[in-house]
Amino acid sequence: MKSKINQVDAELLDRRLYAAKCAGGTSSSSIKTLVLTLIKERRFKGAALDYGAGKGELLSLLSHKGIFHKLIGTDILEKPAQLNEDVIWYQQDLNQPLEIQGELPNLVICTEVIEHLENPRAVFRELYRILAPGGHLLLTMPNQESLRSYFGLVLGGHFTHFLGNSYPAHITALLRLDLKRICVESGFSSPTFYYTDSGGIPKFPAMSWQMVSLGLLRGRLFSDNIAMLAQKA
Repeated sequence: MKSKINQVDAELLDRRLYAAKCAGGTSSSSIKTLVLTLIKERRFKGAALDYGAGKGELLSLLSHKGIFHKLIGTDILEKPAQLNEDVIWYQQDLNQPLEIQGELPNLVICTEVIEHLENPRAVFRELYRILAPGGHLLLTMPNQESLRSYFGLVLGGHFTHFLGNSYPAHITALLRLDLKRICVESGFSSPTFYYTDSGGIPKFPAMSWQMVSLGLLRGRLFSDNIAMLAQKA
């Protein structure tokens, strides 16, 4: 196991560690399903990096499926005990430059991470730098353009996933236009967007739009999370 926490102000590092623990290091089953579906449809292979791997749940799924010959995880947290020994792990603050060594990944997976970090443009530049030529970035984040998110913005003063208990874990809210601009600025192709088709109803998030509509309500307005796929130009 490789471990390196970059030298930053101790108080700032403590705050980032606290925020990471508040986040829980996991994502919903609908997000994992969408990520695995896109990987299968695009037939990604080679080496893959799970950037912000948290509890390692996605890495465990990928390891079990045997899609990639090399799996790498990086997070401010320690390597989860349940991960296979052959999964390479870099423990580091994701707000700092990456220090990935050896074979460059063909695919970087960044699920529900960008909203936790302080400078998304710096993150995209780092991910572009460490991707192999022609490699892809698969990113997911809270969907700020859903009805539920708009509801929170109007009545609560911020997008739903950035209200209340979501802070200090969620600190950076981005829209599709932001992602398009950042991709162009950092050298990626124009992104393609996908949705989980799983979204909670405002004030009653345990009940989904899909439940009440028998699956008919889908897409941007009715999904709590969005995925983005872009290629290193």
